[in-house]
Amino acid sequence: MSTESPYWNPKTETLPKDQLRSLQLLKLQRLVDRAWHTSPFHRRLYERAGVTPDKIRSLDDIRRLPFMTREDWMACQAEKPLFGDLITRPQDDAIRYHLTSGTSGRQPLRVLDGRKDWSWIADMWCYGFWGFGIRPTDKVFFAFSYGSFIGFWGAHYCCEKIGTLTLASGNMNTEQRVKQIVEMGVTVVCATPTYALRMGQTAEKMGIDLKKDGKVRRVVVSGEPAGSIPAVKQMIEDMWGGKCGDTAGMTEIGTIMIFECDHQPGGPHIIEDHFIEEVLDPDSGEPVAYGQRGERVVTSFGRGFIPLLRYKTKDLVCKVPHSTCDCGRTGDIYEGGILGRVDDMKLIRGTNVYPRAVEAVVREHSEVEEFQIILSRKDDVQDEITVKVELKPDQVDTWARLQKQLGKDLADAHEGLRFNVELAAQGELPRFELKAKRLQDLRPQYGTRGAPR
Repeated sequence: MSTESPYWNPKTETLPKDQLRSLQLLKLQRLVDRAWHTSPFHRRLYERAGVTPDKIRSLDDIRRLPFMTREDWMACQAEKPLFGDLITRPQDDAIRYHLTSGTSGRQPLRVLDGRKDWSWIADMWCYGFWGFGIRPTDKVFFAFSYGSFIGFWGAHYCCEKIGTLTLASGNMNTEQRVKQIVEMGVTVVCATPTYALRMGQTAEKMGIDLKKDGKVRRVVVSGEPAGSIPAVKQMIEDMWGGKCGDTAGMTEIGTIMIFECDHQPGGPHIIEDHFIEEVLDPDSGEPVAYGQRGERVVTSFGRGFIPLLRYKTKDLVCKVPHSTCDCGRTGDIYEGGILGRVDDMKLIRGTNVYPRAVEAVVREHSEVEEFQIILSRKDDVQDEITVKVELKPDQVDTWARLQKQLGKDLADAHEGLRFNVELAAQGELPRFELKAKRLQDLRPQYGTRGAPR
């Protein structure tokens, strides 16, 4: 790979749309045939739907295939522990085992991968890293626990393919990570958006100016919708002094399926030579047009152990044409990245509220260090939404003004809905290393963790 090329795979990343669709159809037909013959789980789904591999003659025929859901996958695992009957290869062929990050009280999904899977997983990350300008001369630091969660594992192996110096930090605390980033002259940092902010805040408390004392030129974030919120990205860039780029993946896929290129057109490109990404109305299941919000439904061509066809992700997205960006890639773009979760929406006094939308407003105020969203019910009748705010130590005198302005901004962004805005003490609110969980739903029918009783 020439370091002069902006593409990891120049041929497929710039394929004309008609050729790209032809490639997708060929891969789809092969995948459906393999799933039919090797995965009992998929065979049952397709037989119930009355579809056979020979009926997939065009890309439109993908809609003949039934949806694959997390609930079905979990039920399959529960019925036939540990992995269900989705896997298409003998378990002895596996080299990796990973879990979804999951939510409290729920059994995570378990996945196995083979050697070819992991070569592909790393290659997808190479699309993203190379496209964001990362090169063999870089020093890449992973602020990541290296546990069973898929996280940045694929990105680590991507760096070995690219040839960067790669630094793992699984056993370090935040202060140790900050010190090593500066000491080693790290040029690329990989973290969740929340943890990138936390490391920046920690550096400030340690008396370290990352922009002056460090050499970071790229911050690659993943794992949270905040990665494409402009105010969050600006905060990260102001702290680190480098450009911040978003990526997104899933344990179910095994790797990333979208990445933000160096041109940063306002959202990440879809890796369309390896994925089909449908955007559908969550209720009707019908496709929505460019520029309209809908649910991501993904088909992945790369993983051999577990076929993933028409998987309902519950991610909320808005697809726009590839021509929105002038980088030359022909993969379409998710404007604003992953906008949230279809099932994250909370109804508060008749108004739809998404945590990502709240964060987008809160992060416009640089005085805020951390925040939390709390849902409650007053007198068992009226729902209340409260945003607790922890200020930076040198901003405590701004509270009176900020409380009023933040309340107004939140209401303006939510059809006039009144938010309670409260001040939290220094260090009161939780900090996160992986995915942040800033919403607490304390309403009686939901319980303290937001899960139905």
